[in-house]
Amino acid sequence: MTDTYILLVIAVSALVTAAIRFLPFLIFNGSRSTPPIIDKLGKTLPYAIMAMLVVYCLKGVSFASLSSFVPSLLACAIVVLLHVWKRNTLVSIVSGTVCYMLLVQLVF
Repeated sequence: MTDTYILLVIAVSALVTAAIRFLPFLIFNGSRSTPPIIDKLGKTLPYAIMAMLVVYCLKGVSFASLSSFVPSLLACAIVVLLHVWKRNTLVSIVSGTVCYMLLVQLVF
């Protein structure tokens, strides 16, 4: 691969990413109302993403020993409690991840 090819791939990737991010603002620029399906997706997708993350994170948990499922269980409880309390997905996910990593590295 040449340097030109690599730079072209990076440029095309950057343009496609920018177009995907800016296209909704160009389509729904304030003069048109947002379709109801988009509003519904905006309300339901965060919960669907959280559910997918839970399934993905817990798919390999073994209940054979305490050290394999207790950190996951405690981290999940922290995520749920923080999400109910703060209603902030980012804070919930980051806190649960930090809690899990600390438990795995320092306690279990």
